[in-house]
Amino acid sequence: MASQNDPDYPLILKIKKGDSEVFAILVDKYKQPLMNMLVRIVHDPVEAEDLAQSAFIQAYRAINRFNFSSRFITWLFTIARNLALNELRRRSRHPADSLEQSVETEEKTFTQQYEDKKSPIPYEDIVKSELLYKVEEALARLPENQRTAITLFQQEDMSYEEIARVLGCSLSATKSIIHRGRETLKQALKPYLKSGEWREDSEAKKYSDN
Repeated sequence: MASQNDPDYPLILKIKKGDSEVFAILVDKYKQPLMNMLVRIVHDPVEAEDLAQSAFIQAYRAINRFNFSSRFITWLFTIARNLALNELRRRSRHPADSLEQSVETEEKTFTQQYEDKKSPIPYEDIVKSELLYKVEEALARLPENQRTAITLFQQEDMSYEEIARVLGCSLSATKSIIHRGRETLKQALKPYLKSGEWREDSEAKKYSDN
């Protein structure tokens, strides 16, 4: 059972026994990783935060039905992705902003979070910020399943099996999805991988490596 490899197992047991306050520890632990995935699905930080809150509420209400067949993070991210896909379906019935506008919104949010207005920004930091934006831009243009799979694999260090659970597809299909996504990213980021400004061990290479 996944409980043997789940660091959250003791916390889940406490919650199942009625210690509801322990759930706040899980919220603190997974809020940002969940946001990282959701922003890349819906391209809207505000909506992503609402979806993350809804996912935690659903997880809390259903915690007694959680049977440890997967790690808690896998179960939580599956709930969150399903909510995000429902939001995308709602948007398709009510068309919203274009992808270009969404990418601009993410870039602005990233800049606001990390910009230090008290001192001049070192050149190296400017280059790194630009690179991170190029990576995010390339990721944003992938199909949702490729984008989500690569995010979970690179940032959350999930196994192929866990990602397959989140995506709701087979293990072989998951591996194929990640491979296709990486190949697309490799082509999109090729100019930056070859640039003298960004080294081969850069953020861009991390996402496009096989």
